[in-house]
Amino acid sequence: MNESLHTYMRVGIIHFMAYPEAGSGQGAIDETVRKIAMDDYFDAIEITWIKDDKVREKVRQLLASAHIDTAFGAQPMLLSQKQNVNSLDEGERKKAVDTVKAAIDEAYAVGAEGAAFLSGKYEEASKEEAFQALLKSTREICAYAKSKGDMKIVHEVFDYDVDKASLIGPASLAKRYAEEIKAEYDNFGLMVDLSHIPLLHETIKESLLPIKEHLVHAHMGNCVMKDPSMPAYGDQHPRFGFPNSENDVDELAEYLQALKDMGFLNKKKPPILSFEVKPTAGEDPDVVIAGSKRVLNRAWALVK
Repeated sequence: MNESLHTYMRVGIIHFMAYPEAGSGQGAIDETVRKIAMDDYFDAIEITWIKDDKVREKVRQLLASAHIDTAFGAQPMLLSQKQNVNSLDEGERKKAVDTVKAAIDEAYAVGAEGAAFLSGKYEEASKEEAFQALLKSTREICAYAKSKGDMKIVHEVFDYDVDKASLIGPASLAKRYAEEIKAEYDNFGLMVDLSHIPLLHETIKESLLPIKEHLVHAHMGNCVMKDPSMPAYGDQHPRFGFPNSENDVDELAEYLQALKDMGFLNKKKPPILSFEVKPTAGEDPDVVIAGSKRVLNRAWALVK
């Protein structure tokens, strides 16, 4: 593709994955956000909870000054506290919904355009009951976000039987879920991640095409799934081209081509497409980020 990739997408990066310590809501958050904010390759950044009010305000000011679009991820908040929005225990379900509502409050406070979350465990025996619980929670979450403004609520599709083992989940169930919620709420959409597609035992087109009408956000990353004994096995988001991994330049190019062909990547309203890459032991986060940009540049050159 001869045209700039920035014409078709807002290139983003998940801050709390590139700098994993930020996922705890503590640490050198403002310093590492500043690194991304200074890099004009990035049009967007995805952040998560920030426990210190003063640091959160500093980050808000940094992002505003940088003229960078912002999205918010509640996933670390749910995962670190082992919370499940589709729990069949009503008390546990409400606790998880309250966590997502708190994430929405933070997202509005930092000027984010969207807030993302994930479903809880996939268990075949109770799949339908869990699905109904997820619908109930999502309706509450969407209504809460709408009561405070025009923020988009985004559900990320994860694997269902390898690592996160989330209810959403297979493309067929993700499609049904989005259709039911969007029939009532116009502030809802789905997110896909290239790194989750092999873990879902689906091809890129099998993952994308059933939900193309509901797709509002996307991630690009990598995974290892050939052998559980291998380093970075599961949903660990190693860099592109990591040993024994699934995704590199060619796979990213196929993903980009599919997203462009279905109209997700477009000039009229470029969506956020973010790197989700995490340094493994001994790797420098800034070098991993630089490598990711090189991979995207090479992959984009292959898109027609």
